[in-house]
This record gives sequence, C-alpha cells and structure tokens, in this order.
Amino acid sequence: MELLHKICGKIRWSHFLGTILLSITFGTSYAQTNLLLNQGNKFYEQNRFQEATKEYSKALAKDPTNTSGLFNLGNSLYQQKQYDSSRKIMEATSKILKDKNGQAAANYNIGNSYMSQQKWEEAANAYKQTLRKNPQDADAKYNLSYAEQMLKKQQQQDKQNQKDKQNKDQKDQKDQKDKKDDKKDDKKDGKSDDKKDDKNKDQQDKGGQDDKDKKDNKDQQPQGKPSKLSEKEAERLLNALQQEEKKLQDKLKKEKGTPVKMQKDW
Repeated sequence: MELLHKICGKIRWSHFLGTILLSITFGTSYAQTNLLLNQGNKFYEQNRFQEATKEYSKALAKDPTNTSGLFNLGNSLYQQKQYDSSRKIMEATSKILKDKNGQAAANYNIGNSYMSQQKWEEAANAYKQTLRKNPQDADAKYNLSYAEQMLKKQQQQDKQNQKDKQNKDQKDQKDQKDKKDDKKDDKKDGKSDDKKDDKNKDQQDKGGQDDKDKKDNKDQQPQGKPSKLSEKEAERLLNALQQEEKKLQDKLKKEKGTPVKMQKDW
C-alpha cells in the first residue's frame, strides 16, 4: 500500500472547520453535526479509521447531504481497504458537489480506489474525469499515465496468456490424437500378427500333411521291380523244372505203377 500511495499521492479529504459561532447561527442540529465531524477528523488524523467512520456516520444521520461528511466517510472506508464502499460514497459525493474542484477531488479518490484493486482501465477513466474538472492537477496526470502503462502491460499479458492457452489446447489435442493413433496401430499390428500366425500354422499343418501323404504313397509303392531274366537263364530254369518233373514221374511209376500226367503252367 505504501508503494501505491507513492504512485497515487495522498487521497484528498475535506477538513470540516465548523465553530461554535457558526453553530449558534445555524442552530443546534448544525452544531451537533459539526461536533461529530470534528471528532471524526481527530480520529482520522490519529489513523483510528474505524472510530472516524462511526463519527462521520453519526454526522450524516443528522445531515445526509453534508458533503464534508460524505467525502471524509469515503476516505475513512478507503483507509480500511473497503474500496467498493468508499467508491460508492465518492460517486454520490461527486454528484452532490457543485464546485469543479470538489468534483475533481472526488474523482481523484475514485481513481485511487480502482488503482488499489489494480483495475487500471477504470482508474484511468476516473483520472480523466478529474482532469476534465481540473486540467492542472499534476497528481492526476501522473496517475493517469501510470494507469495507462499498467493497462497496456495487462492487455499484453492477457494476450500472451490467451496465446499460451491456445498452444496448450492444441498440444493437448495433438497428444490425444497421437494416443488414439497409437492404440489403433497397436490393435492393427495385433491382428496382423494373429493372421500371420494362423497362416504360418496353416502352412505348417499343410506341409505336415503333404509329408505324411508322401510317406504313405511311398509305403504303398512297390519297393523295387523284379529283374528281367535273360534267355539263357530262362532256358536253364525251364530245363531244371523239366528234370524235376521227370524225376517225380519216375518216382510215381515206381510207387504205383501208374503214370501220372502233369499239366504245365507254361
């Protein structure tokens, strides 16, 4: 807050300088309001802002349009960091005040309340109102320049934040898309591997069946063809068979005395 005061300058307030003589002139009600405002000012100068607020409120209960009471009540609320409440009081005061300097002071304090909340655009507008009423106000010029610089910086930061958010959103979308694509590829690869395994298995089964069929066919085929006899070997074999046949007939003749006729297979 101290830094802010160095930037903004002190808030402006109205010292109510009522006297007993004035109270005699304007009556008892005015005197009571005067005493309450003076007591509030004493508390304010002692930084006892809550107590000052009570005294100003009592004074305004007796005289709701008392501009000094309104002005200083707004200031005491400001000192308690009740910026919204302070600003409402100052806005009301600005409408009641007739002189331009008073209106300029009220708008200046409104600008300070916005500055305390870092509402740079609203603060700048309030200081512009001050300068319309009092173009020579050096504090208002300085604070207006500061508020505009901070507003520009804020807008640049907001723009950068928006850009960063867009980049982050795009990156998140890309990451999600990549994850989905990876899942699709994994699923596709899994199916391809299954197909390859099934194909290899079918080929292995088929190959095994072919080997078995080949083996069965081999077992069913004759192991070898008989060698072809030469004419001499055939004649010799035939002669041998005839000799055996003759021996058998001779033997039978001896045993039974009856010749036995043998049929030849060739």
